[in-house]
Amino acid sequence: MKIINLIENTKGEKECLFEHGLSFYVETANHKLLVDTGATNAFMENAQMLGVDLEQVDLLILSHGHYDHAGGVLGFAKKNSRARILMQQWAGGEYYHKNETIEKYIGIDPQIMELSQIELVEENKKIDEEIFLFSGVTGRKLWPLGNRELKVKKEGCFYQDEFLHEQYLVLTEKGKRVLLSGCAHNGILNILEKYREIYKADPDAVISGFHMQKKSGYTQEDIDIIQKIGEELKKTDTVFYTGHCTGEIPYQILKETMGSQIVYVHSGDTIII
Repeated sequence: MKIINLIENTKGEKECLFEHGLSFYVETANHKLLVDTGATNAFMENAQMLGVDLEQVDLLILSHGHYDHAGGVLGFAKKNSRARILMQQWAGGEYYHKNETIEKYIGIDPQIMELSQIELVEENKKIDEEIFLFSGVTGRKLWPLGNRELKVKKEGCFYQDEFLHEQYLVLTEKGKRVLLSGCAHNGILNILEKYREIYKADPDAVISGFHMQKKSGYTQEDIDIIQKIGEELKKTDTVFYTGHCTGEIPYQILKETMGSQIVYVHSGDTIII
């Protein structure tokens, strides 16, 4: 299984564009698929540079309904009108970053919902023996503190986003399983717990942002939580590939605890499982 990061927040060794966004290209025995499309069409320029033919993609999975993961969907759909585009049924909601000073729409472009390629997923969906989607993560163990400022707007009122629009991709090939999440808004520990309910084991690898990044700096409470998450992840036999919303400082804190069990994935990097 080959997984190429088409865009992420940081510059890698290759001369790829980078932005606050996330997109992965995945090749399995039977599929060529995308997981998210970054914040703009920049991932498409990187794909060309990296030798990835987006016209061959048969499936696009949207991890959740935020602009930095869906900004390139319309551009991709113009290039490839054949690929199915799967998102949770709530992905088209009105999502905001809101606090005392900010009220910013962070949902997807409404035009996306008009595409004929869109397929709305209700909770879990098995595509075939290689691809499975699940959602419905309700645990709140060490839930990311940054979620407090993420809201959903309904009938003119703002409510805490419970991330019903977030879904998780499981890829199975040659006896190995890989779990992919966009931002793990529901908390990577809670997502792993749901995964274990389904598969009765840990995945071989996890590829995900951990939603730990903060622009305002890190309190001792933040650091303590990051360290606790690292300690829990270290107990597994899983290798974790992360980036994007994890943040470079939280990554270094996790790295101190997890060592080679965690790897930062930069724009343009390739993972072979």
